[in-house]
Amino acid sequence: MSTDRPAPGSERAKTPEPSGVDLARVALRAAKEQARARGDAAQQKKQARRGGLRSGARADGRDPMALGAAINRLITERGWETPAAVGGVMGRWPQIVGDSLAGHCVPERYDEDERVLTVRCDSTAWATQLRLLAPQLVARLNEDLGHGTVRLIKVQGPGGPPQRYGPLRAPGSTGPGDTYG
Repeated sequence: MSTDRPAPGSERAKTPEPSGVDLARVALRAAKEQARARGDAAQQKKQARRGGLRSGARADGRDPMALGAAINRLITERGWETPAAVGGVMGRWPQIVGDSLAGHCVPERYDEDERVLTVRCDSTAWATQLRLLAPQLVARLNEDLGHGTVRLIKVQGPGGPPQRYGPLRAPGSTGPGDTYG
């Protein structure tokens, strides 16, 4: 029995060489790609001579974007997500803590490195109340901002009255102050 096929195991995986019509297709594809590249380069030169790139009928990267999208992109590129979120919380302070507490306690600053929110109260009684509520408030803020954004709330009492200078003041004295401390 003689067959034209080689015995199993002695077959080699040979890829057929392109010939005839296949060679013509490959050459045509390469020529089209080169022509397209030359055309793109020529169009860019032409646009540069006309005074820069101009937007056409279709949307592309040169088109203007909405203000909200531009701001969100800027915040993301600069890594300002956390400060922007905390700033939003400061703007919504009365909705987060309630109107009665918000009337007497105001957030002043947020330290991103320490993750500490500093809040100033208008009396020592409200400062004490806020200290008692601080753990629940930290939990509520972290639910809104993401876990671990606020680690601690630093409560400050009222600032003393402005320092007055006059004949009855000793040099270097700090003047009357609150008993908070």
